Amino acid sequence: MQHDTQKQQLIEHYINAYNRFDVAGMVKDLHPDIAFENISNGTTNLRLPGISAFKKQAEQAARYFREREQRVKSIYFSHDVAALEIDYTGIVAVDMPNGMKAGATISLQGRSMFYFKDEKIIKIQDIS
Repeated sequence: MQHDTQKQQLIEHYINAYNRFDVAGMVKDLHPDIAFENISNGTTNLRLPGISAFKKQAEQAARYFREREQRVKSIYFSHDVAALEIDYTGIVAVDMPNGMKAGATISLQGRSMFYFKDEKIIKIQDIS
């Protein structure tokens, strides 16, 4: 149980930093070899290897939103993996290439998988 509490604290710190657009806070508890994947409709549309690539993408993505929030609906731990059900809302800051206009609201429900190694987050998968 102690181990899961520590993992949950890492996840909460990451999500709170994400919600505040705090990239330095987001990467604080990531393993140097972090792998990030965004999976949409069963297709991996973004894969980032390493903390440098993750940080660069997080900084770029922050510019696209005026507000954003991930809320954890549920969390389940199994060994060195945590499965989360997430509600996501965001307000777009700029006109997007997909036609979405600045000021539009995005609302999604999805899952995130957090994997752990050496008391750090080694992999994150965002699944929608």
